[in-house]
Amino acid sequence: MKFERLKSALSGIDIDSKTLKRLELFTKTLMEWNRVHNLTGAKSEGEIAEQIADSLWPITFLPSSPKTLLDIGSGAGFPGLILAAAWPKTETTLCEPLKKRASFLRYAALELDLPRVKVEAKRVEEIEPAKFDLITSRAVTRTERLMEWCRPFIAEGTNVLFYKGERADEEAKELGECNTKIIEREKRNYLWIKDAFRCLKYC
Repeated sequence: MKFERLKSALSGIDIDSKTLKRLELFTKTLMEWNRVHNLTGAKSEGEIAEQIADSLWPITFLPSSPKTLLDIGSGAGFPGLILAAAWPKTETTLCEPLKKRASFLRYAALELDLPRVKVEAKRVEEIEPAKFDLITSRAVTRTERLMEWCRPFIAEGTNVLFYKGERADEEAKELGECNTKIIEREKRNYLWIKDAFRCLKYC
């Protein structure tokens, strides 16, 4: 497998050769698991490549890699495990309550040699509170509810990044005076909440 579609999808995203190798291995591993466990609707290399690009695009606008990352509802690794592949020094927690997906995430993290990845096979409400530099979530629920889930994990300086669809503008307005920015890429709207600690009083 030459992963040409993956390389094409990642054009415009600055990653090193080690990250690319990890993403190629992730693609191969997910395709193998998907044949048996049906982890995600993305079945082909091309479909998985686009999901990877969608997950990684925020590294083009975030100012730096975080020291700690919490991903809520990690599913088959989008975006949390993919970001961890690009940020191997980041202490990453993947929250995924479905056991077969959590098992895949643990296996994939080992395969990709990402020892700083921790998988929590439980609902986010059941995770012991801790503070994170960056919190991410993709298409789990409405922004207002997501912010409530994020509350125990937000400290001063925490950034929150939600991968949203066409209603991102509407949901951003529900956050009142929060410092938000929406970055568009094709059908994706990345809702970036800067310094989410100051946003809590509006949620």
